[in-house]
Amino acid sequence: MILFDGGMGTMLQKAGLPTGGCPDYYNISHPEIVQSIHKAYAEAGAHYITTNTFGSSPIKLSDYDLQDKVEEIAEAAVANARKGGGRNIEVAGDMGPTGEFIAPIGDLSFDEACENYYRLARALANAGADALIIETIIDIQEMKAALIAAKAASHLPVFCTMTYAEDGRTIPGTDPITATVLLDALGADAIGANCSVGPDKLISVAEKIISSTSKPVLIQPNAGMPILENGETRFPLGPEEFASYVPEYAALGIDIMGGCCGTTPGHIRALKEAFERNPKADKKPVKPFTALTSRAKTVFIGDDYGPVKIGERINPTGRKKMREDLQRGSFVSIKKEGLAEVSAGADVLDINMGAPGIDQAKAMVTAVSQLSMLCPVPFSIDSTDPKVVEAALKVYPGRPLINSINGADLEAADRILDLAKKYGAAVLCLPLEKGNLPKTADERIRVARGLIERALAHGLRKEDILLDPLVLTIGSSDTGARETLRTISLYKKEFGLACVMGTSNVSFGLPSRPRINAAFLTMAFACGMNAPIINPLDQGIQDAFINAKLLLGFDPGAMNFIKAASAAAEPVPRKKEVSSLPPLDQLKEAVKSGDKEEASGLVKAVLDSGISSEILIKEGLTKAMTEIGDGYGAGKVYLPQVMMAAEAMQAAFREIKKLLPDMKSAAKGTLVIGTVKGDIHDLGKNIVSALMENSGYKVIDLGKDVEPEVFIKTVKEQKADLVGLCSLMTTTLPELEETVRQLKELTPETDILVGGAVVTQDYANKIGAPHYCKDGIASVRIANEIIEKRKNG
Repeated sequence: MILFDGGMGTMLQKAGLPTGGCPDYYNISHPEIVQSIHKAYAEAGAHYITTNTFGSSPIKLSDYDLQDKVEEIAEAAVANARKGGGRNIEVAGDMGPTGEFIAPIGDLSFDEACENYYRLARALANAGADALIIETIIDIQEMKAALIAAKAASHLPVFCTMTYAEDGRTIPGTDPITATVLLDALGADAIGANCSVGPDKLISVAEKIISSTSKPVLIQPNAGMPILENGETRFPLGPEEFASYVPEYAALGIDIMGGCCGTTPGHIRALKEAFERNPKADKKPVKPFTALTSRAKTVFIGDDYGPVKIGERINPTGRKKMREDLQRGSFVSIKKEGLAEVSAGADVLDINMGAPGIDQAKAMVTAVSQLSMLCPVPFSIDSTDPKVVEAALKVYPGRPLINSINGADLEAADRILDLAKKYGAAVLCLPLEKGNLPKTADERIRVARGLIERALAHGLRKEDILLDPLVLTIGSSDTGARETLRTISLYKKEFGLACVMGTSNVSFGLPSRPRINAAFLTMAFACGMNAPIINPLDQGIQDAFINAKLLLGFDPGAMNFIKAASAAAEPVPRKKEVSSLPPLDQLKEAVKSGDKEEASGLVKAVLDSGISSEILIKEGLTKAMTEIGDGYGAGKVYLPQVMMAAEAMQAAFREIKKLLPDMKSAAKGTLVIGTVKGDIHDLGKNIVSALMENSGYKVIDLGKDVEPEVFIKTVKEQKADLVGLCSLMTTTLPELEETVRQLKELTPETDILVGGAVVTQDYANKIGAPHYCKDGIASVRIANEIIEKRKNG
């Protein structure tokens, strides 16, 4: 059993780090204190000592105007860990979050994030660290950037730990299996979870991670959630209670364990003793699998799983309206198609931007960015141009399929295979050769074998590779379909890899194409086809999938088949197309779909239909966001979709003001917001600010590390209706209490909202904060209730 150390920040605070001080700079200003903490952890039994560099990346150090000290701090930190930890200790160079979201959720670009982490990773490696650990990350896209940067900066092992909330997902909605699938493909050397919650809450997270990877698994819980006791903030779990969960972790076969916030050398010593009494069990072997992920969902592809639908409709080839939209820079039709395909049951969306006269890389970035905020399913990046593929891979927050490589352009194939390895993508191999369109199954097997060998030589795993049998139109060859089906069967026999095919190619140039496609698809399923690219809106295709899942044993008790058959026997009125709904309902759906252009464009139609602006706002915009909020609370909608919906609503507000300039300001009220004194973490605060502003509030954002006097002064000057106080660091909870006290005394007419990662309802009650907001959606809901109550007297 390998043990990591425990909390550093809370230990430094006990040793005298002042509120608002830079913990990382203590490596230089107070090396003896840092070394003594490392020594205590080593003596407690830790095998790995983590450097005091959690916030030492350029972006984080800029909060203290220390961004030019990255290398100096990293060198001092590794030296302190070596000196304090002793000769037999392994040193893990620590890299924490930037505190910013990567676009399109935030403003930080993927390249900027990579540059930020590369500099710190290289500095830690040059200083002599034995490994790197990227920890406390909530956004899978940020972890992806950090891991790619760390791998580029050195050859050191890289450990990756995400931070999950009590519901088992990160704030943007990523679950442990989804994160693990991507991180494993990206080459993480150990995968796990840390911070946020206590050891009891992370057991189920650890179980999911262990079931999804053969890599070592690392878990570092907090010593419970902080509580207020006798005017002091403390973590509730002492060493013995913290270690009492070891038998459950040992039974799972956990490989590495340590502690996070609130844990001490005593907690690590207790872990060591508990693991000596409860040796870890052997983990169950994880059978290799092929999977694609979005930010919030994993789709498994292979013979052990049911057939997967890959939607084909986001492709301008042969579609005049979509092509013309792209050429004039509009993505409305793209988003509508994506949402329609997901609604029809597509498991994966194939995205092709092959329209003439456009910058395909730029168009792909826009399409992938916007669709990934709206559609929860994984994507297939449909291009053979390495520039287009890499542009998409940088902005895609998951593990996509690259469609595709072939033997006709081996230079492009090699570049794409390198990209697949770097960005953790899967790749589809199409058996084509330069100057040769293989017509027989035997020829295709030969070409596919060469492509597979090429992919493996580039460092990809077998589970990263999928095969296309090459579907040719039956109109050009009587044996074309038969050879394709034979190819699928031979693929399974020769390689055992998952298969993908462009189904509708078989019927090109013939009448009754849906009929041919459905029949061919049924035959392909029987030969082993796993993930056909199809039109999910076609009823024949839907029936073929339902039948295949039943006949292949992926519909226990025939439940899905019976449900579909019953629906067919007793048809219900078809759901109206959105375009046939009244304008107000269309506007509501546009907001819920996050379609800014559509929402903005529908405002005039709603007003022209005789509906007042007041009804438009209340019954259209507000009701849409209420439904989105309900979906978020139920775990059916995730933060990116909420942000897109809020932006769409704000776009509609702007159009209302433009069309009705004499209308009273649509602002519901004024909110002053900031993180409390000493707290320089503002990611959560930024989310709340964006959601509140896009929900119709005037937001005065005071930023980070805000003195109580500044809150009071601004609230008075702005005559604010609301003031929002955020706290993420446990050390600043007393500042939160003091700020609440002063605001209640000096600005009693202003309602106070409090929230943050370390704030709970119980804590809010104890400090007399009237309104606790669990997250950004709760902030909007509570603010709306307050304003509505004031209006009604």
